[in-house]
Amino acid sequence: MSSPLPARRGFYRQEVTKTAWEVRAVYQDLQPVGSGAYGAVCSAVDSRTGAKVAIKKLYRPFQSELYAKRAYRELRLLKHMRHENVIGLLDVFTPDETLDDFTDFYLVMPFMGTDLGKLMKHEKLSEDRIQFLVYQMLKGLKILDFGLARQADSEMTGYVVTRWYRAPEVILNWTRYTQTVDIWSAGCIMAEMITGKTLFKGSDHLDQLKEIMKVTGTPPAEFVQRLQSADAKNYMKGLPELEKKDFASILTNASPLAVNLLEKMLVLDAERRVTAAEALTHPYFESLQDTEDEPTAQKYDESFDDMDHTLDEWKRVTYKEVLSFKPPRQLGTKVSKETAL
Repeated sequence: MSSPLPARRGFYRQEVTKTAWEVRAVYQDLQPVGSGAYGAVCSAVDSRTGAKVAIKKLYRPFQSELYAKRAYRELRLLKHMRHENVIGLLDVFTPDETLDDFTDFYLVMPFMGTDLGKLMKHEKLSEDRIQFLVYQMLKGLKILDFGLARQADSEMTGYVVTRWYRAPEVILNWTRYTQTVDIWSAGCIMAEMITGKTLFKGSDHLDQLKEIMKVTGTPPAEFVQRLQSADAKNYMKGLPELEKKDFASILTNASPLAVNLLEKMLVLDAERRVTAAEALTHPYFESLQDTEDEPTAQKYDESFDDMDHTLDEWKRVTYKEVLSFKPPRQLGTKVSKETAL
């Protein structure tokens, strides 16, 4: 049996949780962090700066045209996003030396030492801390306002969010998604920051919907008529009439302005839900508002979303994107004040 080829010059190989990784030699001390449906993440130390980074390896990105398109999209989006409110790409590389050999690539991002879930478990968040965190979250959502919601049906049915934070339209696959799908999730998170408890804790997707409507009330007939799915329409028509609750009675200890903002974010009808840009101008954030510092979206070319390439073509365009990556000037040496929790 022939032995495997040695690692590419400037790279080294390591097995991490039964998976072979081949990474740039500058990234030392690979440690598994977690894995999901499409890839695994390791932490590492950039030996040039001493900064801790997160390295993501996608599982067999070219196993099918769908996976290849998804991998290409993720790479394009991460290359496009260069803003302090969104975790950006520090590096992307492949250990494969030619297009013919190209099977894997790795994405390198700043390592975030904590997340909101861990933070909320360890401390009760003050009002100004909640304001700051929600403001940053909404700024991050605002700069992502460029048609990502166009992928309905086959793409979005795989939309993976913990059920308790899913927008109603996602739970029942009601309609084409708009940008406000993430405003619902942000509202659920904000409510949890205030009360310390999950707002809508359903045991399955229909129970989740019932929990939501106990608060928002059942929607009017004209909303039900707009639903695309006949099953969803019938289900909604069969529900008992529920009155909308006063949010202040649920969000105990919340300020009137926080309650007012959440009433605008947690609206069952996505078309009537506040957008990220509108939410940022709400008086709740008055002390933080700085029009000079408001993020704006760079124009993003999403024409590839309508393309149907062969696997070899997806491979070729992805390889080109990997090779054309230019690292940001500050190579992960500082964590912005916005993302430092």
